[in-house]
Amino acid sequence: MIMKKKYIIRILVFLLLPVTTQAQCAMCRAVLESEENTAIAEGVNNGIVYLMAIPYILVAVLFYFVYKKMNS
Repeated sequence: MIMKKKYIIRILVFLLLPVTTQAQCAMCRAVLESEENTAIAEGVNNGIVYLMAIPYILVAVLFYFVYKKMNS
């Protein structure tokens, strides 16, 4: 029982502490901060949008099939 409480406390402390991370790797940041080539920055931004959109599309398709299955 005591061990269980220790694990729960550790998990809560771990989840409640903020984690500071860098949003970009050093090379990406250096390329994007230089104002020489804006096409590279636009390409990176478009890549981020595509990477972000795919999971949302997959979840939407999943919910569609679940909705369709529940109503039939």
